[in-house]
Formats: sequence, C-alpha cells, structure tokens
Amino acid sequence: HFTLGAIENRKSKIQNSKMLSQEDNDLLTRTGPGTPAGNMLRRYWQPVALVEELPDNGAPLPVRILSEDLVLFRDDRGQLGLLGRHCSHRRADLSYGRVENGGLRCLYHGWLYDRRGNCLEQPCEPPAKRFCEKVHHPAYPCTERAGIVFAYLGQGEPPLFPSYEPFLAPRSHLLVTKIFHECNYFQANEGNLDPSHVSYLHRQGNVPENLKRPVPGTEGKLPLALYDADGAPEIEAEETDYGVRIISIRKTEEGRTFFRVTNFVLPNMATIPGPMSGDGYNLYCHVPIDDTRHWRNDIVFRRSAPMEPKDIARNQEILDELDENYHPKRNKANRYLQDRESMKTWSFSGMGRIFNVQDTAIVEGSGPIVDRTKEFLGPSDRAIIAARRQLLHAIREVAAGRAAPNTLRNEEKNHFPHLTVVSEVLTDGTDWQAHWKNKLAAMR
Repeated sequence: HFTLGAIENRKSKIQNSKMLSQEDNDLLTRTGPGTPAGNMLRRYWQPVALVEELPDNGAPLPVRILSEDLVLFRDDRGQLGLLGRHCSHRRADLSYGRVENGGLRCLYHGWLYDRRGNCLEQPCEPPAKRFCEKVHHPAYPCTERAGIVFAYLGQGEPPLFPSYEPFLAPRSHLLVTKIFHECNYFQANEGNLDPSHVSYLHRQGNVPENLKRPVPGTEGKLPLALYDADGAPEIEAEETDYGVRIISIRKTEEGRTFFRVTNFVLPNMATIPGPMSGDGYNLYCHVPIDDTRHWRNDIVFRRSAPMEPKDIARNQEILDELDENYHPKRNKANRYLQDRESMKTWSFSGMGRIFNVQDTAIVEGSGPIVDRTKEFLGPSDRAIIAARRQLLHAIREVAAGRAAPNTLRNEEKNHFPHLTVVSEVLTDGTDWQAHWKNKLAAMR
C-alpha cells in the first residue's frame, strides 16, 4: 500500500478537488515506523518531553513518540539520553532502571547503557567473551530548546536545529506547556491554519481586559472584537521555503483593514498571534504519540520584553485546565463540561474562555482520524489545501531518497526573518499588499 512507486506515480489531486483521496489521507496520517509519513517526520527534530518533566536527579521518563516506546533520562552527569524502552537482552522496561556509572542500568540483569546506546556492562556475562561489544541499543540524540527536550529519531546525522525566534529567545520571554489530544496530529494542526473559525468557535463576551493586549492600529480593541466584526475574511496562502504563509484580511467597523499573518511550518508546526497580538506569537508543534493520539507542545513567545504578570496569570488559567499529566480536565468523557446556559449569553461554544479547550473539542470530535474523503472544502480553506500539498510533497521527497524540505545543514541559511506573525490594523487607505511587500523586504 505504501510503496515508493505508488507515491511517485500518483499526483495529488487536492489542488483541483474539494476532497482528499483515501490513499492521500492515509499518507498524511499514518506515522508509525516504516510508514512514509513516519519516515518523513523522523527527518526533523521532534519534541519528546518538557524539560520540567526531567529534573536533575529525576527518574527516567517513559515516552511514546511516533508509535515507538522510548525512555528519556539524564545520566549522572546531567546529560540527556533517549533510548529504546525495552532492554536489548530480555526486553525488560528500562524506565524502571537505575541511573548510575555513566548510563542507565536495567534492573533485570544489570546491563548498563550510555546515552549513545553503547552497552557498557553486562555483569551476568563472562568478561572474556566481550559480549558488550556486540550490542548497540537504539538511541537518539537530544537537545533542550525553549523548555522542551527535542530528539532526532531519523537515520544519519540530524539537520541543524531550526533558528526560529522562540528557540532563540531568553527563557523569561517564553511560557511553555503541552496538551494531550485524543486524535491524529495532523487534523489538530489544520485547525491552526484556519483563520475563519476564530470568528465563531472562540466568540465570547465580557473578555477580561487585563488578559489580552489590544491590536496595534486600534483604539485599544482586542482581537476578538475584530474577528467578530468580519466573520468572512479574505484568505491568501503563499507557499514558502518553510511551509505556508497564511494572510487573512478583515474589514473593521471603521472601514479599515485588519491584517493578520500566520504560518504552517513543515512538518508539524504552526504559528498564530496568540495573546501577544504580534509582539511575538504562539508556536505549536503537534507530535504523534501514535496515529490516534498526540501532544501539542505550546510555546508563547513575547519579543519585546519578559512576560508580565498578566501573561503569567493568563497562562495559569490554561494550566488550570490540565491535570498533572497534561491531559485536559474538560474532555470527551465529560463532553468538555459544555454549559449550554452560557451559550445564551456570553459564550458561543459553552466551553469556557480558554481557546485550547474549544479547539480540542472540535478536533477530537472529528474522530480519531478525520475522513477527509467526505469533506467539502471552500475558498476559506486555501491554506489547509496548500499545507496538505506541501506535506504530501515532503513525504514523496523523503520516500524518493531526497532531503526533507525545510531541513538545513548550512548554518548561514539557518535564518528565518521572513517567518513572522503579524496582527495589526492598517491606517485608512493603506493597501495591504504594498504594506506587506514593504514589511517583508525590511525583515529580509
């Protein structure tokens, strides 16, 4: 089913069709070991845990990423290691192991592995046999960025870690967490690429003024007021070297233009304005646990200054919606605690004020894996169509033995001034296309 010939001999029809074929839907969503999408995703750095989950002298952490069971640990020098979870000897679970002597020791027979997968000791085996030298355990390189542990799960040398703004910012300029989703990774990321839904799903009244920043170019208006004023934005999708740039244009009540730029970033990231309203942005990375569950890793980035108390307070509201395992307290089992009485007065969704809850309810409600053969897409879905096209192209490139798009090995090119987020109201009579052309030229 997943053969190189099938991928190369078939051109995707999504550019001229309102529905995706079952074959393409499977290509996009099946990410286990050996699948084309799984092989593609493994060519990029992927988040595997939050740094806060693995403190110094902490216990090894079992993780499951891309349908592979792994164990993340810090050795006795504090260096990160990510190993296959089951011992190469008799498949015991290494997450229960002892951190000592430069590695992680299995409890069953004492085999000791370092962070590179070398077997250092086998106390039950005769030393003269040098059996240690015959064993190399699965191991993956790790790095810490923006409060997240990333790993490279692919073959060969990893690419350079991408120099996106949030990964370069001081930790004081960031708020970081993750959220469990009970659905496929890609359908949740598609929600980030859809500017229209913000005018409906997230509509609410009586928004606390101290929790959001007003949009530049307005007299103190919050983003939700501008989304409400024009629920049918004009949407443009520009394909770029890093993915897709999404431009949405809304008219304000004063007849001016609300100009917004967001992004799909290959292979599984997205950026939106978030509460910073353009002074930084939110970066989301959706990484599969398996095909029907995933983590959304969230970074809120402020460019101009460290986070203020109001930002930390708003982030705490988001954290209060999660349990100690980063699972939403509002979930499918309790119907997201939807309050239909609130729908009559201030909440369009009846699911509280936190956007994450509302987004999760929608993407999980579409099923474990969306059946895209039954969709009927419209002009407002241009960005989603473009992202699907780019991801299918990336899958085909890797399957053909070529480099994955948006992976870099030249430090001089690891620079993304043109990957930015904009949220502003233009002055009367300003042509948004000329405005953006000048703004983009200045960035470059």
